[in-house]
Amino acid sequence: MAMQDLVIYGAGGFAREVAWLARSIEGRWRVAALVDDDPAAHGRTINGFPVMGLDAARAAFPQAALTAAVGDPALREKLVGRAAAAGFGCATLVHPRVEMSEWVEVGEGTVVCAGNLLTTNIVLGRHVQINLDCTVGHDVVMGDYTTLAPGAHISGWVHFGRGVYVGTGAVIINGHEGVPLTLGDGAVVGAGACVTRSVAAGTTVVGVPAKARG
Repeated sequence: MAMQDLVIYGAGGFAREVAWLARSIEGRWRVAALVDDDPAAHGRTINGFPVMGLDAARAAFPQAALTAAVGDPALREKLVGRAAAAGFGCATLVHPRVEMSEWVEVGEGTVVCAGNLLTTNIVLGRHVQINLDCTVGHDVVMGDYTTLAPGAHISGWVHFGRGVYVGTGAVIINGHEGVPLTLGDGAVVGAGACVTRSVAAGTTVVGVPAKARG
């Protein structure tokens, strides 16, 4: 497969990590530019990559695919919408140091970083982000725009709604066949939390065991 230009929507720390990820997929992606919506950032270079606006990137690299490299699910969804309106298609990025079975479905625009382990019968929706060194067990379903921060561990039979955010080092356990543990749309799991019960949509849980934040 010929190399293709890649535009990364974002110019922060995770965008730099995604640029490294893309360059690690040998012979597939040429990182063309980082996109920042702040005009004051345009004209800079970060790690050798030019920073420009979305429209300028589209004009300069009309054949490029794009990935939105921000961890916040709601913001990522907005950026993907802007990119689509500008005419960009979306790139799906899986680092070569990811271990996963053939029974993992990966949706368009999803990013899976280095060091992750995904077992079997897993469905990742569109524009999911799985950061460094996470584990995802059997029969997990992740809705569109879900984010796992580094070091999250998800046991089997867990279903995520849309736009769920799981903080660094969090653990989600105790789902069962036919009765999966569920996290509703927009739920947030705090860093280091241990989730043992389902979480309602829009609810933030913290602590061990995790409880709704008062």
